[in-house]
Amino acid sequence: MRRTIALLAGTALVAAMLPATIATAELKNDSGPSAADRARLATGGQVADKAPAGKAPTGVNPYLALVPDPTTIDYAAWKQVAEKQGLVREQKRALRKAVAVSPVLVDEDEPDGTQGSNDSPAIAQPVPGFGTKGKQNPRARILGSLDNEVVTRTALTPNTEDDGAIPLARDTGIQGVRNGISTSGTIGDGPHGSAAGDTGDFDFYKLTITQVGETMTADMDTPVGLLDPMLALYNAAGEEIAFNDDSGGLDSLLRFTFTAAGDYYLAVTGYNVLPADPFDPASGDGAASEGAYNLLLDVAAADVDFYAVQLRKGDVLGTSVTGSAARITVWDTAGREVHGSDQDATFIYPPNSPLPGGGNAVSEHVADEDGLHYVSVGSGSGNYDITVEAFRPNLEGDKITQTIFIDFNGQRLNTAIFGGPGVVTLSPFRAFLGRWGLTTADENALINKIVAEVTENLKQDLVASGLNDKFRLKILNSRDNADPFGEVNVSRLIVGGTIAESGVNTIGIAQSIDPGNFDTQESALILLDVLSGPAADDASLNFYLTPASDKRAFIAQAIGNVVSHEAGHFFGNWHVDQFNDTLNLMDQGGNFPLLYGVGPDGIGGTADDPDVDFGEDEFNPSEGFTGTEDTKGRLATVLTR
Repeated sequence: MRRTIALLAGTALVAAMLPATIATAELKNDSGPSAADRARLATGGQVADKAPAGKAPTGVNPYLALVPDPTTIDYAAWKQVAEKQGLVREQKRALRKAVAVSPVLVDEDEPDGTQGSNDSPAIAQPVPGFGTKGKQNPRARILGSLDNEVVTRTALTPNTEDDGAIPLARDTGIQGVRNGISTSGTIGDGPHGSAAGDTGDFDFYKLTITQVGETMTADMDTPVGLLDPMLALYNAAGEEIAFNDDSGGLDSLLRFTFTAAGDYYLAVTGYNVLPADPFDPASGDGAASEGAYNLLLDVAAADVDFYAVQLRKGDVLGTSVTGSAARITVWDTAGREVHGSDQDATFIYPPNSPLPGGGNAVSEHVADEDGLHYVSVGSGSGNYDITVEAFRPNLEGDKITQTIFIDFNGQRLNTAIFGGPGVVTLSPFRAFLGRWGLTTADENALINKIVAEVTENLKQDLVASGLNDKFRLKILNSRDNADPFGEVNVSRLIVGGTIAESGVNTIGIAQSIDPGNFDTQESALILLDVLSGPAADDASLNFYLTPASDKRAFIAQAIGNVVSHEAGHFFGNWHVDQFNDTLNLMDQGGNFPLLYGVGPDGIGGTADDPDVDFGEDEFNPSEGFTGTEDTKGRLATVLTR
């Protein structure tokens, strides 16, 4: 885990002052997340300690913030916050929509107790009359039922230790003898628990899958004791293919649909203790949470219901499900998953957003083409109630263009909107130039380059994409323009200040994530203490600077990318996966060479630096969504006239 980011210090050492050999050595000793930590985050887990039950998370909101170190984020606690605040938000929204048109009411055609007639996009049940054109109704309510294969579970006695690795796994008989089991066990009673070897106790269960397409459900319950369990699923090669930590509390619930036959292994363990080698029961990194558990485990045909809705290019679709279903997903015209969710994160929307929430799961999508899109629900058994609503982009038909104002002058503002302490004063951009080995004589050139980078990312690329011939956006800056913030359709991005000044522990943070751009007057921070910090920190731009660097070009490129990232949140973009190989301006923090545009040589400001843009990428696994997010298409369609 990376050490704590240092706050602004006048004695900061910059890479330009170091010999090239030292700078290169720093580059080879990246202090970012370890390989194990990256792997945990990549499966949707977390590395940080959890807040005590009922306690609010400390630190910055990770959905909105470009964090210096994702291993410090308590995602579990933030998801609890999201659930509670999402319900409150939906109650307020319900009052506002009391006079809205009644929704189209649709009953599922699939007969009760059956499955298979609406289980894919190709056979999705239509939602007639739904849409945003003419006399179509932009609201629908869908009532249906999930009817999974009935499973009779066989009760098994607890495993005999040692069962802490794939070769030692308890054979459950699934699917050869039975389809489900119920059993119990204890984490900590094996030879590697805290009372013995202390590397960490694991309980492994073997499943032999013969029916491809069926779904495993592993449901944990910890009725007594202190165990905070985790579940991990491995294939026969020992590759982790699925993971779950918390699901509606500290207990775990893991669902996985098999696409290949073969042997699989379910591991039960305590929080943040997994084997480095699933073939070695002593390969944990230390015993932690221990205690008793009950386990329900089955593999069966799971029901998923699909509905087809007609959307126009630019439609902003919001969906929410209550009742039995724990998952809702939006699919595009090609049947590709574009937003899958098992949570309600609508607390992140601005207060005036009309998109629905309050359900077990909430999803949304901005359509970048006309045609049938699909909404599916699953992960449950019994009746469900789906809300589907569509809206046109907020600025469509508005004569006043959306403006973003890049403020380099420092600012006095209330940071409570970002979770900060209140009214503060932030240092201007020029105060940080010396920390990069620059002077005030470099300020104008840097501002020119930063504005050019933001303009390329947010305007030129989107126009060139051809996705929206009515695209429009105005970009102003504090050197060349009077401050327009407070005027209609003006949002600002403040480039300056520190963590200590703002009280917000981040590199950047936006006020909301706003699919459809319903709030056109928001603020974002791009703090500069980490970006200009010591060269030993991979989040600092100094980490990538050597005598071979075009320093001004790289600093402007990286800051311009961070500014564009925060503006992306204004207009509805979520974070994408920072640990894959796809370059995207919406990458979360933790893999900074990709976001900053550092090339294969590991040095910023050289000829091999790539141009990082918006585009298609997978959602950030730690933030609870699945599917492909088109961060370019979402912006191009909502920034319209």
